[in-house]
Amino acid sequence: MLKAMRVVILGSGRGSNAEALLRAQAEGRLGRARVVQIFTDVPGAGILAHGARFGVPATFLDPAPFKTKLEGEGEGRYIAAIAACQPDLVVLAGFMRVLKPGFIQAFAGRIINLHPSLLPSFPGLDAIGQAWRRGVKITGCTVHHVTPEVDGGPIIDQAAVRIEPSDTLEALAAKVHAAEHALLPAVVARLSAG
Repeated sequence: MLKAMRVVILGSGRGSNAEALLRAQAEGRLGRARVVQIFTDVPGAGILAHGARFGVPATFLDPAPFKTKLEGEGEGRYIAAIAACQPDLVVLAGFMRVLKPGFIQAFAGRIINLHPSLLPSFPGLDAIGQAWRRGVKITGCTVHHVTPEVDGGPIIDQAAVRIEPSDTLEALAAKVHAAEHALLPAVVARLSAG
């Protein structure tokens, strides 16, 4: 029997994409992938509750000393804690920190990110807002490999979302999040199959 693909999730917020992965796992839709740990850089983040609900360890891990990037002592803590989980895949699901080369090299070829736009359009923060304000007709979400260039790694898959004239920013965000919740588990399941 093929061994499970060990997955570690990093997130900073309410954890809706982590929840989508955990629900897919519970329903047998995650292939050989098994989420073994969740880490967050925000004390009390909503993502922690999803771990408890699905029986997966979920832990706040101090990212200090920096506020927007993972570097120095914080980077060292993350590398050590994640490496101890022996991950085959590290999934950035709303992890709101810039990763530096040391972290990326530690898990080279094993880090993927979910971004709420059709990259290379609208990289960086507030991608949904950027697309909505620009008036594009189609946006969506992208799962890509992580490289030192922010939101610049090779694209694995994308899902498109049409922007209707009647859409508010909130309505568009809900549509993009729904697309993310379908795309990310499907990509992880595919990766687990080799």
